[in-house]
Amino acid sequence: MSEQSHEPIDLEAALGLPQTTISALIVAVRAQQPRALAELGELVAFPSVADPAQFDWQHSRDAAQWLLARLREAGIDDAHTVDTVDGSQTVVGHAPAPAGAPTVLLYGHYDVQPPLDEGLWQTPPFVLTERDDGRLYGRGAADCKGNLVAHLAVLRALREQFAGLPIGVRVIFEGSEEQGGSGLADYLNQHPEDFAADVMIILDSGNAATGEPTLTVSLRGVADLTVSVDTFPVALHSGQFGGAAPDALQALIRMLDSLRDEHGDLTVEGIDATQHWNGVAYPEQRFRADAGLEPGVDVIGSGSVADQLWARPTVTVLGVDAPSVVGSTAAVQGHAAARLNLRVPPGMSASAAQDALAAHLYAVAPWGVQVNVTSGGTGEGFAADTTTPAYGMLGAALSRAFERDVVFAGSGGAIPLTNELSERFPEAEIALFGVEDPAAAIHAPNESVAPSEIEGVSIAEALFLAGLASRPVAAA
Repeated sequence: MSEQSHEPIDLEAALGLPQTTISALIVAVRAQQPRALAELGELVAFPSVADPAQFDWQHSRDAAQWLLARLREAGIDDAHTVDTVDGSQTVVGHAPAPAGAPTVLLYGHYDVQPPLDEGLWQTPPFVLTERDDGRLYGRGAADCKGNLVAHLAVLRALREQFAGLPIGVRVIFEGSEEQGGSGLADYLNQHPEDFAADVMIILDSGNAATGEPTLTVSLRGVADLTVSVDTFPVALHSGQFGGAAPDALQALIRMLDSLRDEHGDLTVEGIDATQHWNGVAYPEQRFRADAGLEPGVDVIGSGSVADQLWARPTVTVLGVDAPSVVGSTAAVQGHAAARLNLRVPPGMSASAAQDALAAHLYAVAPWGVQVNVTSGGTGEGFAADTTTPAYGMLGAALSRAFERDVVFAGSGGAIPLTNELSERFPEAEIALFGVEDPAAAIHAPNESVAPSEIEGVSIAEALFLAGLASRPVAAA
């Protein structure tokens, strides 16, 4: 997020491509953009939320079939769906590599977050709508359907320019990433051959600012747990028992308050919260605007914004079981519970941190209340190796596409597949980028994407893959 001057890049040297090929490919990708945006509208129209309690699975099935048809048109003849253990379908595709060419894995997901409160949407969530600011609004427009139409545009442009795909391509379009992705993790364990590639592109990220080309080089790991507090079987009258009867809700509040100090820094024994981020900065004023902080509300933590988001662990209270204000009665509560979400930086064990958080909650519980902590799933963090040949080529391609120097950023979010692929295929080069930007409001009402981000990402990916085709497999 720092301002950097753009210096000309010798793409011919960086990518091993003649200037005529580079120029022609850029023209071809730009020519694909009207179709890509039209396809985004078609894809957003599928309410593909991978939660049958909220949306019929058929919506997801229809989206998967739509993607199959588009992949086959783009030259991925061997494209099909596979049923996974969580009820979702993954779209799998393969086009064999020409002799001597490497293979690339293209990943994205077609499932989306539920729209949440539709009353907060200014336009229908499943109707892609352009507003006066030029952005396109709809659930999944950025996360992650905008990335999928970018993949499709790139495949078509490459096929047009090279009379066929110049590299081997594997495609994995996931159907339940937003719900945890357990189906794909199981499929990876059962069929690793469908993922094997020299280079893996995870389009499920985005730029540090609109138009600022960014490679995501760090993902925090994640762990969930639920803590419950009990003091007596049923709620008691506050006038008759309040003052002597220990309130389970107040006990829980004290326990949750102990997780941070007065500065907002995490204070859990066994979890180091002093790390520093060495990549691009995230200016506080930009963060305040991106997050929509109210005037006078502090940014918490003693480190920089980038430290807090990308390098340090944090705990978020996702939900609390307690009486709602409306309809509450004069009673002392005998039961309360909270669901906590723990994020940890790469290199810190998510499971060990989860254990430390559980131990902390047991230790700080007041008044002899009964505490039970239930651990949920975990996912380890990921740190990219930015010294690989692929990163040099991709950085050059992104810089050319956006006419600005590429920057490295982290992500506080977790993409469990990334770390699983890294462990399964340690020789593969993995890169994360995409069409999201801070204004995208992913997971929130009024999610949107800037068409310029789709075009820039498409150009960068096409240039990178064309250059990759000239790189010997042995170097991957």
